[in-house]
Amino acid sequence: MTSLTVLPVVLSGGSGTRLWPLSRDQYPKQLLSLIGTDSLLQATLRRVVDLPGMNVAPPLIVCGEGHRFVIAEQLLQMQRPGRIVLEPMGRNTAPAMALAALEALEEHEDPLLLVMPADHIVQDTEAFGQAVQRAVPLALAGAMVTFGVQPTSAETAYGYIQFGEELPLEPGAAGLAWSIRRFTEKPDSATAGSFLQSGDHLWNAGLFMVRASVWMSALHICQPAMAAAVEAAWSSRSTDQDFVRVPAALFAACPSDSIDYAVMERLVGEGARHPALPAGVVVALEAGWSDVGAWNAVWQALPKDAQGNAVAGDVVMVDSHNSLVLSQRRLVSCCGVDNLVVVETADAVLVMHKDRAQDVKQVVEQLKRDGRGEWQMHRKVHRPWGWYDSVDAGPRFQVKRILVKPGAALSLQMHHHRAEHWIVVKGAAQVTCGERQFLLTENESTYIPLGQVHRLENPGRFDLEMIEVQSGSYLGEDDIVRFEDVYGRSPVV
Repeated sequence: MTSLTVLPVVLSGGSGTRLWPLSRDQYPKQLLSLIGTDSLLQATLRRVVDLPGMNVAPPLIVCGEGHRFVIAEQLLQMQRPGRIVLEPMGRNTAPAMALAALEALEEHEDPLLLVMPADHIVQDTEAFGQAVQRAVPLALAGAMVTFGVQPTSAETAYGYIQFGEELPLEPGAAGLAWSIRRFTEKPDSATAGSFLQSGDHLWNAGLFMVRASVWMSALHICQPAMAAAVEAAWSSRSTDQDFVRVPAALFAACPSDSIDYAVMERLVGEGARHPALPAGVVVALEAGWSDVGAWNAVWQALPKDAQGNAVAGDVVMVDSHNSLVLSQRRLVSCCGVDNLVVVETADAVLVMHKDRAQDVKQVVEQLKRDGRGEWQMHRKVHRPWGWYDSVDAGPRFQVKRILVKPGAALSLQMHHHRAEHWIVVKGAAQVTCGERQFLLTENESTYIPLGQVHRLENPGRFDLEMIEVQSGSYLGEDDIVRFEDVYGRSPVV
């Protein structure tokens, strides 16, 4: 196999609204451990650590500003180096892939990009590696390669690829790669059924392999405005800690579109295909793939008991069948139910029929319309310095449990509408309160008056845990004015 560099590109911009209440806007499904102990992002990275016969470069992750610190922390947990390119706002997958291609061309000599969503599962890593191996010679020859999965049901939540002429690979590898005739995005039930019966359609797995230069050339032909906008933003990029940033004002001018709509569908139209465009080809992927896009897909992917139930957490099932029950905090018991999804978190519980899995996004939209925060964040909120958990709240007060990692520090800040009481329960806290600086240890406390400039730091080698009691007329997270911040966050939230 070639020694040419293969660069894994992980697109981590999705929000996963159909997996609410586990998946939230500020902590989406790719950051969750739905299958096994790794998050979906970590599992994606782990399956490309050692692709047989390939020189695999450290991965490149494209993500939004709000997820950058959690993603960096998950890379650190894996002891996996990698570059993180930040999108100032979501512009779908085609611009994200263009940012990755431009970064790749800066760091490598026209590598092969292996582009993967961060939130899919692949149960057979060896078979995945074999499919990637089959794609390499096709991509080296200048093709734009995508991967297709043999459909097992008339699924309406997936896109479909109609394949055409079989392409020659190594001897004995028949039925593994084809030209592409047509893409169809999320058909209705009758159409999906006809695709299943036809025998010449595959599910679109949303994975791609292509040379970085080939992608940028195709983007210039198919979407010149998009290519120009991404290149303009990239030319003004900056580096902030471990992150590569592009200016928001320039990136905002980029049209929003997916890889499939922006480019792939332009590669296969008869009579409309530009002669300078690469060929579009599809390689078979038979590796236990799922996009786990809804709760019924999670049920399918998890191991089940003799009654067909998939459970996790503190769960008791009595005379219940074919259900998915997940508990994070409390005992959940089900008696005499069938084909249900029950998901319990600290601040929300979802109960629905498994056949209505695609409708969860309607719950999220209702929460948005009602001005509720449960669509956006969990009760436990991750920050670059650690996390806080809002354990209780009422009129004019809120109680938080706070953990600060060793050596980490919150911003130097003040609040217009609230005062705070801090109680250290574990570790040591370095406190700045106005002109004073002092150390608090276990069972000690202090008071931060309203309007006082303050900072909390952990100078020790172990986690700092504390209880914070807030009191005041307004307790929202946007009541923060930052004066200094080692993480480069905005002065005003």
